[in-house]
Amino acid sequence: MALLEAGNRAPNFELSNDDMHLTSLSDFAGKKTVVLYFYPKDDTPGCTTEAIEFTTHQDAFEKANTVVLGVSRDDCVSHAAFKDKHGLTVMLLADTEGEATQAYGVWQEKEKDGVKKMGIVRSTFVIDREGVVRHALYNVHAKGHAEQILALVNEMR
Repeated sequence: MALLEAGNRAPNFELSNDDMHLTSLSDFAGKKTVVLYFYPKDDTPGCTTEAIEFTTHQDAFEKANTVVLGVSRDDCVSHAAFKDKHGLTVMLLADTEGEATQAYGVWQEKEKDGVKKMGIVRSTFVIDREGVVRHALYNVHAKGHAEQILALVNEMR
């Protein structure tokens, strides 16, 4: 599986959000920059930290005409509970079939405690209004990541 790089066209997707409405990348074409972040699982420590930090910076992303979309393999019900529990405001998308995780190259073999299995590698893509990947970051760390992405978005302005 080839990884996406800056300059690649971002694969379109159509996924249900935490309110059970379909959301696609093309919804934002010509209108907003998109921060698309993939995370392994709702309500786990790193994923919670990352989602809370993106929520904390939501106003700054909106000022930069940017929408933040979080994607995992969890379903809409799990996303809604995760958002309610932590007061999250970022939109979460359910990729239960794994189509977007495959298209963006984030479904990879991971090893934990000597056991190898497939899973989402925490990754973030900054996609411009023309649908071109401007930044493709794989294997990111949750803490401080939202600030790093906000800085990249602001550099694009």
